Amino acid sequence: MPGYKRVLLKLSGEALASPDPHQEGAYGISHAMLQKLATDVAAVRATGVEVCLVIGGGNIYRGIHGMEKHGIDRCAADSMGMLATVINGIALQNALTHAGVPSRLMSAIPMPSICEPYIVHKAERHLKKGRVVVFTAGTGSPFFTTDTAATLRAAEMNCDLMLKATMVKGVFCSDPKTNSAAVFLSKLTFDQVKEKQLRVMDATAIALAQENKTPIAIFSIYEPDGFKKVLQGKTEFTLIS
Repeated sequence: MPGYKRVLLKLSGEALASPDPHQEGAYGISHAMLQKLATDVAAVRATGVEVCLVIGGGNIYRGIHGMEKHGIDRCAADSMGMLATVINGIALQNALTHAGVPSRLMSAIPMPSICEPYIVHKAERHLKKGRVVVFTAGTGSPFFTTDTAATLRAAEMNCDLMLKATMVKGVFCSDPKTNSAAVFLSKLTFDQVKEKQLRVMDATAIALAQENKTPIAIFSIYEPDGFKKVLQGKTEFTLIS
């Protein structure tokens, strides 16, 4: 796989909820989607690329929604959301195990009876030994999104590329779901993302990626073998650098 030794894949919780890209607002965990994700990761790992992942928890609980709809304090709501990512991480690691992929589950919130606490040098060692590392619990602190957590982990792990899996093939000038004439943008700079106020990631995540010179690829998680195809340059995606 030319050019990439180590990459980080950021998965939203919604990606685990349904194998149908048109089914918005789905909750829970889809067995079919877990199998697809595990197969995609296994295909990339088989090429020799080291892979780590960050998983969201929106298919179970979204902290910001709990705060807005139920009046839960922001810190409490975010803590609930971080725990949801651990549930998803357990499911994803189990799927990787069934796919024959050696992996480790790590959490930014210590819970040793369930998974390993996140420690940079231990994560590095797992990756060098060919294990896929699944990072959960975000940054371990409220007020930070899993996008920011993914960008942080990509920097800490010295990843060559961060990939964000979405429901569409990349970034458009406007929402393609509501505007059929929306133009696909294959390449962007970090400054363009900020200037155009494109809702790719939150501002903290974009600033962190720019500061650490971590390029970001936005692609569709629903494309068969899309993860590998992005790294090979064999599919459409948006590259932010």
